[in-house]
Amino acid sequence: MDLGFSGEVVDFYHRYRRGYPASVIDSLVTAFQLTESDAVLDLGCGTGQLTLPMARRVHAVAGVDPEPDMLLRARRVACEQDVGNVSWVLGSDADIPGLASLIGRSFGAVTIGQALHWMDHDRLFRVLAPVCRHGGGVAVVTNGTPLWLQDSGWSRALRRWLEHWLGTRLVNTCGADEATQDRYCESLATAGFQVAKTSVGYTDELDGERIVGGLYSALSAAQLPAIEQRSVLAEEIRKVVEPHRPFVEQVHIAIIIGHIE
Repeated sequence: MDLGFSGEVVDFYHRYRRGYPASVIDSLVTAFQLTESDAVLDLGCGTGQLTLPMARRVHAVAGVDPEPDMLLRARRVACEQDVGNVSWVLGSDADIPGLASLIGRSFGAVTIGQALHWMDHDRLFRVLAPVCRHGGGVAVVTNGTPLWLQDSGWSRALRRWLEHWLGTRLVNTCGADEATQDRYCESLATAGFQVAKTSVGYTDELDGERIVGGLYSALSAAQLPAIEQRSVLAEEIRKVVEPHRPFVEQVHIAIIIGHIE
């Protein structure tokens, strides 16, 4: 599965994608009563934004992603942070049954951070139910609305510019909208999970560099502007959003918890 998150995009992804506040990790540990004896699977792990803080709270984590470049960067970051209890696995949601058999144990939790929109969630939840221990389960963690779909002047201006540049309307919320969240909940319940919802919210203030970097982190390698074009595009974006300072972002992290009783 090639999603286009390779090459330089990985650098932008690692540098500009939001991480997760400690309160999110605390919520997951509490929800599944995770201990130092548990193994966790982080599916669609990227460069480890959720994998690495989870690894500090449990026995081991398997970080799974279909993009080799993401895993290379994640492994490097783990070494820099002296986190040695993560196995980085090249794979996707289709590989879960084999991975569970290889590990030979049930997972205390399976976490999916802002990646479920790439997957067949109905099939995935059915596959995950048998590989989670009793009291464990699945957490779908949606880390805010895309920069260009927020309810603010600077975000609307960015969306208009981006739609003109790409030549298409932008409506995909990456799973952050309420209707999609409801579908995830229904699918988890159908697969046999007991479903609950919680959230974490905070306010962040961006600058021009983070807006441009965040945008580039969401592009595929094929869409990423050539190096010689980036300074011009960055200046265009800054001019578009500048009248709408401050660049305040209301970050809403939605957490769907699916328990196996």
